[in-house]
Amino acid sequence: MVSASDGASSVVQTVGLTKTFKDFWRRDRVMAVRDLNLEIRRGEVFGLLGPNGSGKSTTIKMLLGLLYPSRGRISVFGRPPTDVEVKGRIGFLPEESHLYRFLNARETLDLYGRLFKLHPRLRAERTEKLLEMVGLKREARRRIGEYSKGMARRIGLAQALINDPEFLILDEPTAGLDPIGMRQIKDVIRELGEKGKTVLLSSHLLADVEDICDRVCILYGGQVQAEGTVDDLLSQEDRTQILADKLRPETIERVESVIREMEPNCAVQVGSPTDRLENFFLKTVESAQASNIHSAGAQAGGALPDFLGTTERAEDVVSSLVSAAASSTRT
Repeated sequence: MVSASDGASSVVQTVGLTKTFKDFWRRDRVMAVRDLNLEIRRGEVFGLLGPNGSGKSTTIKMLLGLLYPSRGRISVFGRPPTDVEVKGRIGFLPEESHLYRFLNARETLDLYGRLFKLHPRLRAERTEKLLEMVGLKREARRRIGEYSKGMARRIGLAQALINDPEFLILDEPTAGLDPIGMRQIKDVIRELGEKGKTVLLSSHLLADVEDICDRVCILYGGQVQAEGTVDDLLSQEDRTQILADKLRPETIERVESVIREMEPNCAVQVGSPTDRLENFFLKTVESAQASNIHSAGAQAGGALPDFLGTTERAEDVVSSLVSAAASSTRT
């Protein structure tokens, strides 16, 4: 059991969470999640990993209150996930962005803002800031049905942020994006974490998770197989790495001789470090952009909107707007 003080710092807690799907005759068919004990702490980016069929999607649906557990307990912000107040504090980007194809980007964000009962002025302000953030301001009048998959993922992320959620659930957020879009989305997620948002990231792209997650959990067969920080899980304690500026051949030879003398059974490998292909690709594209070479599609994203990461809730904003309007009427 987790103490009350621990619970105050946790956004999600599950204890013995189990989900079994039954067949037509009510017989157990598949145990998708088995005795899952999970804690997602406030303000961290948490990675949920696992191959297809490992229970990731089922877990997310139970966190959202879309599926009921067969047994065990689950709480989000200390309440059942079916609680309406809890749902208002969550943003969700599903694996497939099921958006209305006949609406354009502005209309889409306005629709989701209405669902959260945001004030019209607030909806308009957030819509423009989010379009700027995801690089779709120039394409805001195009219908969603005309968007590429990568552009649809961008507007999907924007709709997940329209209510300034405290807890953000992202299922394959970089699917369909080119390397530039992937880097931009990862930067957004990283900055959201730095501003105190709690993020649950489910992805098959392990490099994404390694780059931005504070802790990760690997599921297989509906059970936790490994959990911890990325550094703890990936650290190779039985090896030593030495990094230095470029050395002269005679220096390398002397270092190798010392190692062979002191550690005769130690295998030594000397070479030049390599950059990541993602970094090289981005440098190349940035150089092309600096040369003003035209390219179609989504543009480079802007800064994170200022309303994200603030503690001011939508109801407080509405109240302040109403008060301001009343004051101007009296004067």
